[in-house]
Amino acid sequence: MPGLNMAWVVLAVLPGWVLGVALQLQQAALWPMRVYALGLLGAAALGGLALVVGRRGNGWPAIGVGIALCAGALAGGGLTGVRAAHFAAQALPPALEGIDIEVTGRVASLPQRGADGVRFEFALESAARGGQALRLPALLQLGWYSRGAVGAGPVWRAGDRWRLTVRLRRPHGNSNPHGFDRERWLWENGIGATGYVRNGPRDPRPVFLGASGWHPVEAARQAVSERIHQRVDDARSAGVLAALVVGDQSAIDLETNNKVVLWLSL
Repeated sequence: MPGLNMAWVVLAVLPGWVLGVALQLQQAALWPMRVYALGLLGAAALGGLALVVGRRGNGWPAIGVGIALCAGALAGGGLTGVRAAHFAAQALPPALEGIDIEVTGRVASLPQRGADGVRFEFALESAARGGQALRLPALLQLGWYSRGAVGAGPVWRAGDRWRLTVRLRRPHGNSNPHGFDRERWLWENGIGATGYVRNGPRDPRPVFLGASGWHPVEAARQAVSERIHQRVDDARSAGVLAALVVGDQSAIDLETNNKVVLWLSL
């Protein structure tokens, strides 16, 4: 049956795709972008050939399945490699690690508050050092630490624009077997660098540039969380409610957080 044979040829692309992605993830180092682009062109050519061959009879559909597997592998590996190479090309240059950089951008996530300060994602608009423009990753993860800070800290709200002086580093994290891999998590979420806002007595103060209107979902989550804390007198109960309603887990301690996760899993 020609229709059934063609269905097998088309479905063969899927396991080939998985195989290509798996092989690319085993690479110790990325190839140049042009190599992955050539792989995508090869996948398109093989895909067309598989369709032509699959329509023939007398054993040709089996050959079409093999060609489709190769096409899927090239497509999966090529697209995965292109994405990885694109992200790596935007990584923080090593020469910019650990130095003061002035950045302008937006708070792009619900700020996570802890005992030592606040952490949030920062969507970059521009960056400079000594008046010279710099190219940095589009998304940063920043912390503002209360230790050593001068005066009261800024009120960080999702969607607000700021001009900050920061110090950055490339994504890094230690991973134990079967444990949380922070570096991979940063990669998966598109965060190209981590760092902190400079807040010493000789550092420039953060400059608030107004609300941007961006990230309305995160801003709404923050507004609901703040309203819960205003209405509920008990801090622990307010933190649990905020975690359950909008996913703001920064207001509850580790023990309570584990209980909430256990309760949700039941």
